[in-house]
Amino acid sequence: MIKKGIRRQIVLHYFFVVFLALLLVEIIFLFAIRSYYYDTIYRHIELHADYVADLSQPLRMPGQSLNANLINNFKIERTLLEVLDEQGNVIINSTGFESDRKIQTSDVAQALAGGNGRWVGKQPETGQQVMAISKKLSGIGGDNIYILRYVTSLDVVNDRLFYITLLSISVGAAVLTIVLIFSIGLANSIVRPLNEITEVSAQMAEGKFDVRIRGNHPHELGELAATLNYMAQEVVHTNQVKDDFISSISHELRTPLTSIKGWSETLNSGGYDPEETKIGMQIISKETDRLIGLVEEILDFSKLQSNEMKLVMGTVDLRELLQEIMLNVWAKAEMKKIKLNLDAEEQPYLVHGDGNRLKQVFLNIVDNAIKFSSENSYIFISLRKADQQIAVSVQDTGIGISEENLQKVRDRFFQVDHQNGGTGLGLTISQQFVERHGGEMLMDSVLGQGTTVTVKLPALEEPGVPSDFVEAETKAGAHK
Repeated sequence: MIKKGIRRQIVLHYFFVVFLALLLVEIIFLFAIRSYYYDTIYRHIELHADYVADLSQPLRMPGQSLNANLINNFKIERTLLEVLDEQGNVIINSTGFESDRKIQTSDVAQALAGGNGRWVGKQPETGQQVMAISKKLSGIGGDNIYILRYVTSLDVVNDRLFYITLLSISVGAAVLTIVLIFSIGLANSIVRPLNEITEVSAQMAEGKFDVRIRGNHPHELGELAATLNYMAQEVVHTNQVKDDFISSISHELRTPLTSIKGWSETLNSGGYDPEETKIGMQIISKETDRLIGLVEEILDFSKLQSNEMKLVMGTVDLRELLQEIMLNVWAKAEMKKIKLNLDAEEQPYLVHGDGNRLKQVFLNIVDNAIKFSSENSYIFISLRKADQQIAVSVQDTGIGISEENLQKVRDRFFQVDHQNGGTGLGLTISQQFVERHGGEMLMDSVLGQGTTVTVKLPALEEPGVPSDFVEAETKAGAHK
């Protein structure tokens, strides 16, 4: 007995469908065979009866008596020939014995109606299965009416049909046995890999993400196995990235905290001149701002992941926004003697968005360009409007990104160069903000030659709309 489960369901369903199909085919086949045998007998006797009707002229002559020898000339081997009157009384038969019984079967009535009558049933006297075929014969002028009736036994035919039925049932049973064996094998081929996948999944649920589903499984099972293997691989990768992030952020937090603590203790001890105190306070302020930036970046990412980030939408001029950003990073660029160039026509470049978040996006992109550019290099910022879109491109001539890292650089916590610090969330957050504004962020880079980051945003249709025309708070993802 097959225990409950998918294997049992597959076997039962497959077996049941084939059983119904075989049953239907056998019923149709046996019905067709029976009809073929019965129709063959009927057509043979019918043709003979028609032949007799054409040649039985003596039966049609007025006043002519029926001759037994004449009747015997028209009988068929193993078939009883009877001649009846209109009332169904047997006048004469091919056996030569007189019969006083009255025939009232349906074939007689059909013959009297003008057609060839056919009846299949059991003889009252013997209980034998027979077929009777009747045909009306009329004398000249219609004064004498006779019924020519042939009766033949169906025992031989029924025995043959019974044998064919047993044979078809045996063949059907053999087919069902083969189907049962095949369905069990088919069920095992499905259930066995499912059991393996279930076992591996249970181990993954326990945290063993180094296990993998082995073997090349076909079709959907193969896709399921590949998906689970990929999931485990991604979990391992995510855990590694998370560990790297924790290690990196711990270092990033420790460095400013160490500076703040050191200078705080130094200043608290007293005895320093005002100039040295000023330097210490500047370092504390700078490191505090750095800490605030790190914490805000982590908070922004957390809010984006939980869809709690709110956007204050309005009209933003990207040209003015980029000019403001260039002023913000000017001092940092000057330290590395990097030249910032803005290429934009003297016209408004208006978009519908959150000015602070868009500033955060472009500030992060430009800051990265400065961070990864060498001294005495250039950063080109361009603004273009086409096809109802505004494209902002930031191109640097820095270290560039390899093709392998370019596919991962926007993944959360990923950092191309861990020595430059940061959380590895800047580009992830920037991309999500761009997508929330209905835009897209593209990156193109060649290792050792530089990187180009392009942000495309939908242009505002009506430049004259005031900045407070539509000011609403929407949850993050509402404009994705």
